[in-house]
Amino acid sequence: MIPYRTRVALLAASLLLTGCGGGAAASSGHSADATPPSPTPTGMSGTPAPEVSAPAAPQRIPGLGPKTRAAVPATARQVVVVTGRGRNSPLSTVVLYHRLASGWKAGTAWPAHNALRGWTDHHTVGDLRSPVGVYGLTDAGGRLRDPGTRLPYDRSGAFTAPGTGFEGEPLAGSFDYVIAINYNREPGTSPLDWTRPLGAKRGGGIWLHVDHGGPTQGCVSIAEDAMKALLRTLDPALHPVVVMGDHASLAR
Repeated sequence: MIPYRTRVALLAASLLLTGCGGGAAASSGHSADATPPSPTPTGMSGTPAPEVSAPAAPQRIPGLGPKTRAAVPATARQVVVVTGRGRNSPLSTVVLYHRLASGWKAGTAWPAHNALRGWTDHHTVGDLRSPVGVYGLTDAGGRLRDPGTRLPYDRSGAFTAPGTGFEGEPLAGSFDYVIAINYNREPGTSPLDWTRPLGAKRGGGIWLHVDHGGPTQGCVSIAEDAMKALLRTLDPALHPVVVMGDHASLAR
């Protein structure tokens, strides 16, 4: 029989050789050369970490109140939201939303300009404000060739913007690409058509067009690359509309 002191010395030598891991492997029935099982991911509390899933698409477009949502046609599957920074601000943001089975999916947020004096619920000629509301997007055009849109596209040299803007910036190229906003116009016609169902005093010719680096007279402008992306994405079969106004008006 091995004396007690000899057994204690052998045990101490064994622990020094194997370390804590070696000792744990022996006590659990695994050999030191065996591959240990893959560890289970744990959270801070030591419990298994939950799987991370992509956030669900919102069921409502953010920033739109009940009155604005009610004005969006049920058939619309593409909604361009133009959110003005303030009632009297010429600065805004444009986001294209797609309606999916799971909710509304937002695209890229593009910086934009609107009219010099901001927004109005009753647009008139020369007020230098953009009209608040929900309007169809059915027709496009421009000075340059069609970039690949599904919308009817009218290419014409008449899409020319001479002179300079409110901040002295050149307007050349502003109408290289345009999308007509169906405010006081006949849908299904060229953006150059000047028919005004509400009368001439209520203005018209409100477009999405290429940004020239300053406020507009009533239109909404975004960078050329954004305009081309928008033209290539909008689909008449999805009944696209634009929802536009300052953030407080849209939240109503």
